[in-house]
Amino acid sequence: MYISFFGLRCKPFELVPDPGFLMLSKAHKRALIHLNYGIAEHAGFILVTGEVGTGKTTVIRKMMKGLGSDIKLARINNTRVTSEQLISMINEDFGLQVKGKSKTEMLSDLSDFLIGEYARGGKSMLIIDEAQNLSADLLEEIRLLSNLETDKAKLLQIILVGQPELLKVLARPELRQLRQRISISCQLQPITREETEAYILHRLEIAGNRQAVRFQEGSIDAIHKFSRGIPRLINIACDFLMLSAYAEETKEISLHFVKEVIGEIENSHGYWHDVSVQEHHEPLIDRDTLQSLLSRLELLEASRHKAEISRAEREDLLARLAEVEKRLDSVLALLSKGNDGETERDRHDPALSREIEVLRKRMAAFEKKLSIKESPELKRKNLWTRIFN
Repeated sequence: MYISFFGLRCKPFELVPDPGFLMLSKAHKRALIHLNYGIAEHAGFILVTGEVGTGKTTVIRKMMKGLGSDIKLARINNTRVTSEQLISMINEDFGLQVKGKSKTEMLSDLSDFLIGEYARGGKSMLIIDEAQNLSADLLEEIRLLSNLETDKAKLLQIILVGQPELLKVLARPELRQLRQRISISCQLQPITREETEAYILHRLEIAGNRQAVRFQEGSIDAIHKFSRGIPRLINIACDFLMLSAYAEETKEISLHFVKEVIGEIENSHGYWHDVSVQEHHEPLIDRDTLQSLLSRLELLEASRHKAEISRAEREDLLARLAEVEKRLDSVLALLSKGNDGETERDRHDPALSREIEVLRKRMAAFEKKLSIKESPELKRKNLWTRIFN
């Protein structure tokens, strides 16, 4: 409707995950690097998590565009299925016949297919989106699929993509074998205020006109505050803003205009209402939260190279470890002050406190290892630096 008015070729803020519009923020770039590295190294399991609307699917589609012709790909989006339905969908996406076959027959067909692809020099990859909906039993079955391997390589590479709830599922004791097999893990974070501005201008430019509208002082700040750095919500806000600007026949977006439009969006949809309720009424102090933190730490430890680790990789792991520590600090803060007016004495759990302290020590030990571990190549480089400096 407003495309010609703003001199655009297409709508800049569609909600479809179009990789052509992907702006590589720091978080998205890191996720893409992790994915490409995991694929190149043929890691057995890769894990990608992030809040709703952070761009997980867009990043996955961007990665898929760069896959070589030697990779056979199956992608599953519907994860509210039974075990037999899951195997059937995987086989069907690989182009295998499934009609009238039992689960045992389908597993046999899948095994033969993967062996055949490997024998021809090809690779097979399975991407499971919305993996947070999978039960622990289904995740265990997926782990068993990764047992299909030769002496030197995995026959099937598996990428799990899901919301942060997936980490809680993976934290369950019965899934510890699966956790240990996840060698590459990345978590998409919301984008910053500066990245929000760059994101908006980037999408306008891709759509055909970077100067389609002029954002007055404070307007970008208001958009970022509303969206909390979630790209999907930035798209929703900006689409409404451009439609409203078109109706007003203006190309100026003022702070007052943004507040008015965002107010209407919130009244109609209340995107953050459920989150606000959760923040005020669901205490974060429980063993699920602690187990989730422990799971995250185990994934970090598993992603560290056993033999060598470069400076860039070490710095990245330390940054991700800091994210875990930040979450742990929030748990400790709540433990000290309590929720809903309860005192520390009312909520204090000595056993939980001991578990938190053990986790803290483990994190400190891991951080120390990362800080001092250097590859032989890096040690030689540091040696020459010391000699000539």
